[in-house]
Amino acid sequence: MDIYKSLTSYKKKNSSVVTIGTFDGVHMGHKAILTQLVNAAKNENLASILLTFFPHPRMVLQKDSSVRLINTIKERSEIIEQTGVSNLIIHPFTKEFSRLTALEFVRDILVNQLHIKKIIIGYDHQFGRNRTATIKDLREFGKTYDFEVVEITAQQLQNVAISSTKIRKALEEGNVQTTNQYLGYPFILSGKIVKGKGIGKTLAFPTANLKIKEDYKLIPKNGVYLVKSVISEKEVFGLTNIGTNPTVGGIHKTIETYFLDYKNDLYDQDIQLHFIKRIREEKTFYSKEALKTAIKEDELFARDYLKINE
Repeated sequence: MDIYKSLTSYKKKNSSVVTIGTFDGVHMGHKAILTQLVNAAKNENLASILLTFFPHPRMVLQKDSSVRLINTIKERSEIIEQTGVSNLIIHPFTKEFSRLTALEFVRDILVNQLHIKKIIIGYDHQFGRNRTATIKDLREFGKTYDFEVVEITAQQLQNVAISSTKIRKALEEGNVQTTNQYLGYPFILSGKIVKGKGIGKTLAFPTANLKIKEDYKLIPKNGVYLVKSVISEKEVFGLTNIGTNPTVGGIHKTIETYFLDYKNDLYDQDIQLHFIKRIREEKTFYSKEALKTAIKEDELFARDYLKINE
């Protein structure tokens, strides 16, 4: 898959089939639409293009800093690549871009830049300045510029919306198993391992402290989770604590992972945590010894769970 950081960087001349959207989570509902896109491209010898935008339009137009996304852009790109889409365009969303008229968007971008012959779009899609144009207008443009408009049904879009809402709710409740069912893959946290306070070492459970640079990334509810990573091309399981470490007087939220069978230094490495199951709430223990006992119990549970589910 070819990835473009703006519309202007896309220079291909072959005719295309396009879909447009945020596709946050790239969950099962999204994948049904992307399968439709990929199949149309194969059947009609067209280039498949997914056009998405970043930052999220709400971050720009409403200055909504509370927007939290299931995927970072990098995670989203990696998952989309697995669907077979040929071209992903991540165009910077700006106020200036939002002021394009419907005609300018269709003529200058879809037709002249992307060379569309078909667009797969939701029945309720609105576009152009102030989002005044509808799929009915798009069909009229299709007659003028010779492209077909394929409508994503209300049922399909409802499935997408319900899935996205349920995924966010499940993550906020810490229910990563439900999240994973809707996603069709394990929920991911990606970041760099940075130095923490070293408290895990004093407890004989050294932890890797994950720093996530994207402040828009949705983080699951505080608690202890069973996770999986790939480190040096080897699958490694671990226990991740999301929270403030109240037993040792912590006040800032951290994401710390004790890897069960990996002892090497991970500082400055980029790591992905794939969430499997929530084990328990984060608790305040009356002593460090009680905390150590709880971590040992968490480890025993994790090892038993992995054996049962091999």
